[in-house]
Amino acid sequence: MVSRTTADAKGDVVVLLIGMRINRFWAVHLWVPVMLAMLRMLRELAKDPERGLREKVLLTASPRTYYVVQYWESKEKLYAYATAPDAFHHEVWAKLNRKERAGRLHGEVGIWHEAYVVPEGSYEAIYADMPAFGLAGAHGQVPLAARGRYAKDRFAYRSAQPAESVEKSA
Repeated sequence: MVSRTTADAKGDVVVLLIGMRINRFWAVHLWVPVMLAMLRMLRELAKDPERGLREKVLLTASPRTYYVVQYWESKEKLYAYATAPDAFHHEVWAKLNRKERAGRLHGEVGIWHEAYVVPEGSYEAIYADMPAFGLAGAHGQVPLAARGRYAKDRFAYRSAQPAESVEKSA
């Protein structure tokens, strides 16, 4: 029997896609440090769950392009990590900016990110015979029946409002 589940996400979902593209393979001395920096940041975040990274999936789009799909607790925690002076990201970003200002970047490696805040009702997921992965890895899994058999039902799902929100609206 096929086991079907869905993600147990409630409220907004924060997703960050971040990656690199190797523009010149021969510039190994330039793109390997970028790759290693990303791995170091992921280790740093794994050691400190309070920073807000809930889940990550490492992917490759081609032999040149590597990226990470990250699921964050909130956009505030994502921004706080990106700007925290004690985080490795701050050190790496400052170094990159110094190199750029000095004209020492020549396009050997590209970096990019896209961030999304997806409101409840604008996402749905289904997993068949899968362990918790992606959105379900970030928020947990529930049986498909808990959110509806059809995508339209899962899109229509709304979590209960937090108690303080109910009190404010009364």
